[in-house]
Amino acid sequence: MTPARSEQAADHAVVIGLGLMGCDIAAIFLAGGWRVTAVEPAGGLAPERHTRVRTSLAQLEADPDAVAALTAVERLDAVDFTSSGVVVEAAPERLDLKRAIFAELDRLVPPHVPVASNASGFRITDIARDCATRARMANLHFFLPAHLVPGVEVVQGEHTDPAVCDRLAAIMTALGRKPIRVARDVPGFLANRIQHALMREAFAVIDQGLATAEDVDAAVRYAFGFRYIAAGPILQKELAGLETQLAAARTIYPSLCNDTTPSPTLERLVAEGRLGAKSGRGFRDWPPETVARERDRYERTLLAALRLLREADRD
Repeated sequence: MTPARSEQAADHAVVIGLGLMGCDIAAIFLAGGWRVTAVEPAGGLAPERHTRVRTSLAQLEADPDAVAALTAVERLDAVDFTSSGVVVEAAPERLDLKRAIFAELDRLVPPHVPVASNASGFRITDIARDCATRARMANLHFFLPAHLVPGVEVVQGEHTDPAVCDRLAAIMTALGRKPIRVARDVPGFLANRIQHALMREAFAVIDQGLATAEDVDAAVRYAFGFRYIAAGPILQKELAGLETQLAAARTIYPSLCNDTTPSPTLERLVAEGRLGAKSGRGFRDWPPETVARERDRYERTLLAALRLLREADRD
């Protein structure tokens, strides 16, 4: 399962931010034989971050000792960007913070090096708005847990040179990822637009009393969602017949939720501090032992699915 070593001229990646996402992105590069410099103002490579990277490498069936090729610094100006092949920003999801980081990168990183943001909600067009070298800036959107979910969105901003997206996609392919090209910089990119359409309906049926949260999860995991590892929604409907989809759409679409505001149930839960696993309660109670058990099951299942996908892609 270890991805082939990249053939890029400069196998040195700079990852900005060592939260969960940054640690897993670093592990992807390390597993591919890259050297990684991480910029983390809050304590550099603290023991828990070191452990996370080693664990992620082990899950990728790479040598956990590859973490030795990871160096952490606390300031951007401490990085040797002249040897870097790519820079990936994975800082917290705050537009002001990302703009400030990109303003520094605009000045510090040689203009031929692609600079990407892992922002999940903000457009690269807005993040890099005031940068002189914004043509080499794009969005490289990973999905948590980044090392286990193979898909990575490569989003072209309004000012991005398409060749930069070509280069980022090539790097991701060499690292065993599945690049998903997004031709326009719209809110939510591609995957999150589809996902949030599903989430709007999922919460709507709970609001309406049609089903419980547990039944919604079961409907996705054990019914239509079960098929997604084998075929995406468009391929599924082509296999079944597009005329069937057309007939179902005419019947079902008029009754679907088209609200432009979040679900009342979702608003209430958040207002009550019931955020899910991180707060100990959401729809369900989340004692620490349940959180640990479910996260372990979740990651083991994703690993099994990743192996199945790779086997299928070899056919």
